[in-house]
Amino acid sequence: MEGSRADDPPRIGEYVTLARLDAAYGSRTPPERRYLARSADGARSVWVSLPAAGVDPVRWAAEARQAGELAQPGLWPVREVGGTTAFPWHATPYRPAVPLTAALAAQEGPLPEETVRMIGATLAEALASTHATGLSHAGLSPGAVLLTAYGPVLGCFGAVRATAPDGAPRAGLPGVDQECLAPEQLAGGPIEQPGDVYALGAVLAYAATGHAVPERAEIPAGLRAPITSCLARDPEARPQPAQLVGELMPSAGYGTLTLGTEPTPLPGRGGAALSAQAAHTLAARLPTEVP
Repeated sequence: MEGSRADDPPRIGEYVTLARLDAAYGSRTPPERRYLARSADGARSVWVSLPAAGVDPVRWAAEARQAGELAQPGLWPVREVGGTTAFPWHATPYRPAVPLTAALAAQEGPLPEETVRMIGATLAEALASTHATGLSHAGLSPGAVLLTAYGPVLGCFGAVRATAPDGAPRAGLPGVDQECLAPEQLAGGPIEQPGDVYALGAVLAYAATGHAVPERAEIPAGLRAPITSCLARDPEARPQPAQLVGELMPSAGYGTLTLGTEPTPLPGRGGAALSAQAAHTLAARLPTEVP
């Protein structure tokens, strides 16, 4: 986290903003503006999200309402949607969380292969659950992945859909991570489920190498096949998320990785989700109390 800036709103709805969740990590910015905030009476602490600068607030609010209706395992839960047409926001109860971008900054480089496998399998299972409803997530990027003591969860639902309607090229538009957009989506094609798989490949490439569009040789040998298959230019050639769970974590049965929208602690799960090496690095940076 970092302190509020001069252009940050001091209040969002009933909440007083305390800090930004996302610090600046080079040119990679999150799809939303996210804040730690507290109710005016001091009784509740929450994470509050606003659309990124330049994003259509009406389209963004529609995605926030859709996210609030979902109860899919592995998705960051949206528990409250508010604001106005020009200034929408959504909120979820506070829990310690670190963006994937912050994890790489803390690690001072790529994450260990074991960690990347666990993150990837958990996100793939979350995508499979979302796809089973007929929806696509359309917002997966390094900034959308939040690491918690219970494992990774996926936020920023619908960030790509919020930028522009189908048919409008999305290259250079605010609110999306361009390197995580599938080629067909960059060109303005429909937002469909294979685009989520491409974005997952870009996220895992980023976690494993430090950037989302690496050369094939840069990817660790054990991750090369699943990551490059996700990044296939042909949407039909990309694997199904459930298939990726088995490739990334062969010992994990489908349905055992994500813990639900309101996770329940399991013994040792935090260490397993982040791996022993990464968990030690990140534990010191996970705020256990709200400032």
